[in-house]
Amino acid sequence: MPQFTIDHRLERDGLLIATLGLCQLRINNDRRWPWLVLIPQRNDLSEVFELAPLDQAVLTFESNMVASALKKATGATKINVGALGNIVRQLHVHVIARVEGDANWPGPVWGFETPEPWENDAREAFAARILENL
Repeated sequence: MPQFTIDHRLERDGLLIATLGLCQLRINNDRRWPWLVLIPQRNDLSEVFELAPLDQAVLTFESNMVASALKKATGATKINVGALGNIVRQLHVHVIARVEGDANWPGPVWGFETPEPWENDAREAFAARILENL
């Protein structure tokens, strides 16, 4: 199998915290929202339906597992899950915890004001909470 190559923007914007069965799990570098990104380790794909059927099932399982861990770790009002890919075409799935009254509730997180990078200690503590809940 060829080596997996990640889009430089996904690598730049997210800290790798775990490799699951199919996906890399990364924390998006915007502390305004607890925001995780799942990146299936398959090259040259931009759509979920392009995955092999077994990989589609694994992606669903891993997305649900991560969403549940994020909900437990944050007590969020709502967990948003989406695979948009309009800017970064490489297949990836956003898993975002939303809370009533957050920075842009109930509007979207994309393109809202300026991202606020995590401080290293806070991001590592958040990553540890996610891993504890997986």
